[in-house]
Amino acid sequence: MILRALTRWVLRHRRLVTLTWLLLTVAGAIAVTPATEAMTPDFGALPGRPGYETNQRVLRDYGNGGAADPVLLVVTAPPGVRVDTPAAGADLGRALGLVERAVGEVRAVSYAATGDRGLVSADGRTTFALVYPPASAQFPPYAAAIPRMERALAGVRVAGAPVRVTGTDALFIQSSEASGPGLLAETLIAGVGALVVLAVVFGSVLAVLPLVMAAMAVLVTFLAVWGLTGVMEVSFVVQFLVGLIGLGVAIDYSLLITTRWREERAAGAGNEAAVERAMATAGSAVVLSGVTVAVALAAMIVLPVPFLRAMGVGGLLIPLFSVLVTVTLLPVLLASLGTRLDWPYRNRRPSRPARRWTAWAAAVVRRPVAAALLAAVALGALILPVGDLRLGAPVPASMASSGTARATLDDLGRAGFGQGVLSPEYVLVEGGDPARAVQTAREVPGVRAVLADPAWRRAGTSLVAVLVDEPAAAGETRERLRAALAEVPGARVGGAAAQGRDFVEAVYGVAPLPLAMILLVTLVLLVRAFRSLLLAVKAVVLNALSVAATFGLVVLAWQQGLLSEALWGIEATGALTEWVPVMVFAFLFGLSMDYEVFILARIREEYDATGSTAEAAVRGVARTGRLVTSAALILFLAFVSLAATPGTEVKIFATALGLGILLDATVVRALLVPALVVLFGRGNWWLPRPLVRLLLVGERGGRKDLIGAPPRDQAEHR
Repeated sequence: MILRALTRWVLRHRRLVTLTWLLLTVAGAIAVTPATEAMTPDFGALPGRPGYETNQRVLRDYGNGGAADPVLLVVTAPPGVRVDTPAAGADLGRALGLVERAVGEVRAVSYAATGDRGLVSADGRTTFALVYPPASAQFPPYAAAIPRMERALAGVRVAGAPVRVTGTDALFIQSSEASGPGLLAETLIAGVGALVVLAVVFGSVLAVLPLVMAAMAVLVTFLAVWGLTGVMEVSFVVQFLVGLIGLGVAIDYSLLITTRWREERAAGAGNEAAVERAMATAGSAVVLSGVTVAVALAAMIVLPVPFLRAMGVGGLLIPLFSVLVTVTLLPVLLASLGTRLDWPYRNRRPSRPARRWTAWAAAVVRRPVAAALLAAVALGALILPVGDLRLGAPVPASMASSGTARATLDDLGRAGFGQGVLSPEYVLVEGGDPARAVQTAREVPGVRAVLADPAWRRAGTSLVAVLVDEPAAAGETRERLRAALAEVPGARVGGAAAQGRDFVEAVYGVAPLPLAMILLVTLVLLVRAFRSLLLAVKAVVLNALSVAATFGLVVLAWQQGLLSEALWGIEATGALTEWVPVMVFAFLFGLSMDYEVFILARIREEYDATGSTAEAAVRGVARTGRLVTSAALILFLAFVSLAATPGTEVKIFATALGLGILLDATVVRALLVPALVVLFGRGNWWLPRPLVRLLLVGERGGRKDLIGAPPRDQAEHR
């Protein structure tokens, strides 16, 4: 009723609605650049957490380091030449002097300064120095310094060998240079792919209409995000979410309503009547879907991590503006231009369900047990790898597949150094003498080197770097180190790995609260929409299983490298970055619920019309199967474009969403959902009387058939 009244209002005020959206769109186009420039590169603010606070103290007292891993200067001498001689030490000292003149004051530590054999390979030919140049506020923090360091070291020789540069920042820079179009190019790629899909679906100029809606929704969302940057820090990742996920979501919503409008027109309704009918049916599903996505993202606001809070606020704007443009401007354009845009399509025959989807749905309805078992086995097999999921920074080698920084890292590996040396643990000791902390760290099994340069003493503190061969995510040695140092008075552990542990404890320790909030609010919304308790519960459970199966796919694809190596030449990451799973859940839970809503809303509508569960399942899937597949493909193309973004972490996030959407639209929605609807039979439509009174107050004429079922359905299940 509300949507029908809103539709009539916007149709009476067409010029006002159109002008308002045009002005907002122009303002949004102007806001894109300042909005992106105002975004922050900070991922890791964790106020009050021990690792984060230690890193902040290091930054204040020493000017660099903390959560920023050092730059490594690596030397591999020719055969027969050693790097642990005084002459080689003098050469390296001169090289560090050139670096300092190029970038400004640096902190550096090497074998020549400490005498620690952990910095020299077993054969004596390879060594490296840890260098901390001035850090910038951008990401990565040493991006400006590294090119100047490389130029200063060009032609320099230590023990007869060149000095090469590697490190996590250097690897990220080379990965960014090697691949990755900008946001505009990615959005255009996704838009072109979406246009092709829409052209196949509509077969007319009408295909451009969802793209227009999406472009307006994206630009207006950028306008809102620009305002958001004035009151809170917003991560730069939000720009990709708005540009690409916003594109896919808004297109999907417009596609659903426009398809239903055309269906009503083909059934003989007048243009405005078809618009009203489409908004009352498909429009209701769109509103429910958008609210569900927004609820899932809003749950991140309760997490005690500023980065995720900003992502939640910025992210929930995407579905809200997508819904808003779809339920206000789209009806106006369909009523005013729809019939002219639907050229050369001129089919005015009654709309029929797609034959292939009708055949598919009929096959599922005939064999619901087999279909449900097949889907359950597939989901179960994909959920199993979730038990191996490891949270932490991906191994450095996964950050770049080629380039001099990667080649230098590989040489370190061949010399016997583990990738963990790129990400040291830091011990900040209050007071003057770090001797006890140094001795304690050296006694921990698995520690390669403990570096305590006398120059690293400032503001009443001493700083010690501890090198471990194992990657940051493989935390056995690092956990033992942290436990041992907890017994040392005044010793605090920092570094990127320590801050990652803070993140896991801060987010996943309180995860049950936002998870419960998402499930409860979603359940209430779905009960209200479907007028069924069982359908709502089933939708929530299936969504949770779908997300869990997606996590299993991501473990196989990235953590174990089955997909990453094949597509990008990126080796197995060994772990998933701490923020990726929580972000994937928040977005995927809401986005995949879209298809559940689209399908079940139509099944509910067909059941109200026929009184037959089996027939409703066949008709509902037949009417929505092609639509859901097309919508999922459009979103998948958006995520493929997002996966072209430089940086392994964003690639993992994008491929997780893309794989999740495809899995959900095929195995879950096209197979398991209709099978379970048939198996549950009359129970699908049951709603306890207390919930009827509580949730459906004001519904007209629905109470009787909400509690019972028509005789035809009863006869089906005798």
